[in-house]
Amino acid sequence: MKIYVLGSNSFVHKMVECKNKLRVLGYDGWIHQDYEDHVLGEKRAFLQNASAEENAEYKKTHDYIRIHYKHILESDAILIVNLEKRGIENYIGGNCLMEMSQAYVNNKKIFLLNDIPQNVPYYEEIKAMDPVCLRGKLEDISLF
Repeated sequence: MKIYVLGSNSFVHKMVECKNKLRVLGYDGWIHQDYEDHVLGEKRAFLQNASAEENAEYKKTHDYIRIHYKHILESDAILIVNLEKRGIENYIGGNCLMEMSQAYVNNKKIFLLNDIPQNVPYYEEIKAMDPVCLRGKLEDISLF
């Protein structure tokens, strides 16, 4: 199974770690090469401490939304790495919500590393996409 790893830029190190663990578990885990390069210190995949406008421009310049969509289509499933961010446990932001919906409408399996975040206004939308919550146990993917 080919599993594309996504998540908030704040979780990029954990995303690469999860991609590597998926491979150890025998899956074709993969991630956008820019994120892997970012963790290795070879490239900046996003701007830290930038304004929303600067980050939006950076995402447009690097065409991340379209590239992620293409990678989702090339995969059997996605894994959303959702950790705590800004006081929200199991955070899923706007980009991940879009990526989940892209996977959903293309009949891709959706895995969440942790549970669905409770304190977000789009809880019901996430739940409606029927994601599999792994509760931190990547090895449980084999059960699905």
